[in-house]
Amino acid sequence: MATPRIPLEKQVLIAVNGDEAVAYAVKQCLVDVVAAYPITPQTVIVERFSEFVADGEVHTEFVPVESEHSAMSACVGAAAAGARAFTATAANGLALMWEILYIAASLRLPIVLAVVNRALSAPINIHCDHGDAYGMRDSGWIQLFVENSQEAYDTTIQAFKIGEHPDVQLPVAVNLDGFFLSHTLENIRMLPDDVVHEFLGGYRKIPKTYVDYHGREVELKLDPSSPISFGPLDLYDYYFEHKMHQIEAMKRVPDVVKKVNEEWSELTGRSYGDGVLVPYATEDADVIVTVLGSTSGTVRTVVKKLRSRGYKVGMVRIRMFRPFPFNELRELLKGAKVVGVMDRGISFGSYGPSFMEINTTLYDLRERPLLVNYVYGLGGRDAPPDLIEKMFMELLEIAKTGEVKEKLRFLGVRE
Repeated sequence: MATPRIPLEKQVLIAVNGDEAVAYAVKQCLVDVVAAYPITPQTVIVERFSEFVADGEVHTEFVPVESEHSAMSACVGAAAAGARAFTATAANGLALMWEILYIAASLRLPIVLAVVNRALSAPINIHCDHGDAYGMRDSGWIQLFVENSQEAYDTTIQAFKIGEHPDVQLPVAVNLDGFFLSHTLENIRMLPDDVVHEFLGGYRKIPKTYVDYHGREVELKLDPSSPISFGPLDLYDYYFEHKMHQIEAMKRVPDVVKKVNEEWSELTGRSYGDGVLVPYATEDADVIVTVLGSTSGTVRTVVKKLRSRGYKVGMVRIRMFRPFPFNELRELLKGAKVVGVMDRGISFGSYGPSFMEINTTLYDLRERPLLVNYVYGLGGRDAPPDLIEKMFMELLEIAKTGEVKEKLRFLGVRE
């Protein structure tokens, strides 16, 4: 890797938890409006940011609202007026945003949302699984999942650049695992404020993509001097065409994510695969496991251990879940005999959501790997190395026999 433009000694080493890492990133991103409502395990993000506001360290309008529905609504209004907007939530709070998530995406507003992944009630549970993120997967948001707090900091900054790119103009959700990351202390390296400002190109800039009634190219935002409507009634004569605009924008996202990842690598020395997928030891692997979020570190450790014992195993961390990287993932998985898909969530009455995507990914291959879905970690249950190793040994046995007796399995549940 080339020497980063900002060497490590110029980056500030600080011990923070994952929530604080996000808050510090937002502090540096010249955000105009933060609308916030507290919910565990996200609260620390907006709590810490409110301290930055109170201490005069940022010039951000901080709006303490009465619910998560209102938080996203406030962000929609702010972003429609041209502001750079941010909020954060988790679990039931994200579910309460449901209606407005679709509005934010359909209006092409590049809001950034930190989702501190937590199980949905009932019963009440405040710990991690990905059910909340899986619930928003069809809303039109870009979804990125991080492995550790350093990546939470890095990806939050990247998210503003990705969402605001002229070819994208879509909202971005940055997902970090509740408690595993949000409340765990970790050393991270922060860039100087001015470097982040330069990386983002200053305050939010809105492409002049709209032609008003006078034939002038104007910014697509609420402006009394060039009045326009956002989200008016749109029946069957135009609605379908407007959905196609979102579909085409999503097609452009992977290239932008990869480009931003490369730019970040050149700046900091840190990169995350190609920005979309992070493979490890997949080249000659007979068994490959896919995973999202913080469990990736445990899986990678087990892969190293099994490799040292001569087993041909590998892993792929899915960093970008929406839009789903079908083509890139197919290239990584097509040579394996068996693929194990880890889902920290379940679609009741079906399989895990990422399993369904990977099944689609591989379906058209003439010769394709056998697939097994492992649902694990619901409600924050741990997935220690011995449990991950047990999963790999099951998959290696399937590679040997060529037979899958149970396609849907539950890893670490008591019987």
